[in-house]
Amino acid sequence: MSSAATTAAITAGSETAALAAAEPAPARPEGGTGGRPPAAGPVRQAADYSSYRVVAAKHPWRWAGTAVVALGVLAVAWSLATNPRWEWGVVAQWFTAQSVVTGLVETLKLTAISGVLGFVLGFILALMRLSASPLLVSVSWTFSWIFRSTPLLVQMLLWYNLGYLYEKITLGVPFTDVRFFEVQTTTLISQFAAAVLGLTLNQAAYSAEIIRGGILSVDQGQLEAAAALGIPAWRRSTRIVLPQAMRAILPTAFNEIIGLVKGTSIVYVLAYSELFYTVQVIYNRTQQVLPLLLVATLWYVVITSVLSVFQYYIERHYSRGAVRNLPLTPLQKARKFFTHAAIPTRRNP
Repeated sequence: MSSAATTAAITAGSETAALAAAEPAPARPEGGTGGRPPAAGPVRQAADYSSYRVVAAKHPWRWAGTAVVALGVLAVAWSLATNPRWEWGVVAQWFTAQSVVTGLVETLKLTAISGVLGFVLGFILALMRLSASPLLVSVSWTFSWIFRSTPLLVQMLLWYNLGYLYEKITLGVPFTDVRFFEVQTTTLISQFAAAVLGLTLNQAAYSAEIIRGGILSVDQGQLEAAAALGIPAWRRSTRIVLPQAMRAILPTAFNEIIGLVKGTSIVYVLAYSELFYTVQVIYNRTQQVLPLLLVATLWYVVITSVLSVFQYYIERHYSRGAVRNLPLTPLQKARKFFTHAAIPTRRNP
């Protein structure tokens, strides 16, 4: 090889080395060198907590509050048990008397009929209020406005005295002499009919707003998505809107039903023999006012307690899909409490 060729090779090698030195070095993995995996370090031993004692958290103020409330409850119970003026023997005597039970059945009958008819009519009024027809919206709004603006007592007396305004009720072709049905108003509007009519129409006015609010609480985007998927309107209403609206409707609706149970006591102005009127008749004859009022109170408490149990389980049913875990039933809560109470505190040496 000539000296010129040797000089050119040396020059080319020098340029290649300079370019390699100018390029950045490849990134190395964290904790390693080059492209090789990092060397294994010493294994850290897990801490041993076996000698620790498990101690429950202390809540002194909770126990103090519990003790104060327990003393208050015991004081009230002691007063109820030792005060002879409550006359618990008279209460026990009349609590299951035939006349009282008959009045209770009439109260339940008024509640069931008026509640069902009121919510059915309220559902229709709610749909009318949500429709695109100005006439339907106006009629629904006017109905709710009138019956929510007047006391229930006034409505009850008005329906009972409807015969003074209209002697006969006729069914036929309007503006003609064709009649299919005609009856005396006083014969048709009895005490029971006036009570059911008043309670039903008053309940429908409030139920319509409750149901309308529940329907409006459902996100409209879900309806739009269901319509885009081609789901029929009826299935959208029954499978998408109603189950979600029920979560908003149920608490207030059960409050209305409980209020309706107690509201039936206003029927006493019509001399209808429901629970409260029956109790009044008895204590007017026996002069045992307080024990008989206590009998009615206890029966109202029993009815509302049963309705509250139904409300809990129905709300729990409709909460599926809205909560991650369903709330425990009272039986499950009791089982969980006694299960945890039976597990002793772990103590390790």
